[in-house]
Amino acid sequence: MKSFANFPENYELIDAGGGRKLERWGTVTTIRPEHQAYFGAVLSKKEWMNVADWEFIPKSEGSLQGVWKKLNPQAPEEWIFSTAGLRFKLRITNNKHLGLFPEQQINWEFLSTHLNASKRFLNAFAYTGAASLFGRKTGAEVIHCDSVKNMLDWGKQNQVESDLEGIKWVQEDALKFIQREVKRGNKYDIIQLDPPAWGIGSKGEKWKLEDLLGTLLSEAIQLLNKSGVLILNTYSPKIDVAAINKISKELAIPFKRMENSELWFKTTSGKELYYGIVTRIYK
Repeated sequence: MKSFANFPENYELIDAGGGRKLERWGTVTTIRPEHQAYFGAVLSKKEWMNVADWEFIPKSEGSLQGVWKKLNPQAPEEWIFSTAGLRFKLRITNNKHLGLFPEQQINWEFLSTHLNASKRFLNAFAYTGAASLFGRKTGAEVIHCDSVKNMLDWGKQNQVESDLEGIKWVQEDALKFIQREVKRGNKYDIIQLDPPAWGIGSKGEKWKLEDLLGTLLSEAIQLLNKSGVLILNTYSPKIDVAAINKISKELAIPFKRMENSELWFKTTSGKELYYGIVTRIYK
């Protein structure tokens, strides 16, 4: 089933095609690689270049690493992006990501309506903390876990910019932290997992999502309170709805139901762009 996410406030996916996408982040417009944009763009290359402030040039095809080319001499390298009353620092780095995944709006809305001051929320593989901020804004107790110190520092900056406090920051391999929380008997009302297709743990250990997804899900489900919800985001060519369904059937721990949706954005120009799978498991 396709689910089309709404654009977050102040964000716009203007056009996509030719392996790239044109996006507006408040006052800054970027061109980034996107392998799902295998079709032709609606707007011309000249139209793209006329509005873009930055363009990311990957080091090699498919690489996250590369350099940003400044197309507008006045373009900032760091700026504040505001949405839904929260403020996020976005910045030009040595990879194509800017510090926010706008397609996660579909999860931000869910967290905003299902969390409150009586709830506990674990955000694992939490990156720069957008979901953590949306969770904390509701008054919920929020635990933010990521293995990369720079991402935790960035998330803390976003917390300050958004005039929030009280998030618990954990630098740890997400799976190991979850396994320790199970042993400690801790429980959460909502858990969000946003694992990359491959990752590196806090001590440099490498892993692939397709190898660990079953373990990750079975451990995380044990942390849920009765009527808790587990949110899983996947963006890997080796993980599709069929694979998630297969893994879920093999899990030893029962749950009430599972919802799988393909996540899409529709560009302002009318193109449809795929952003992965959102799974919600209700205990």
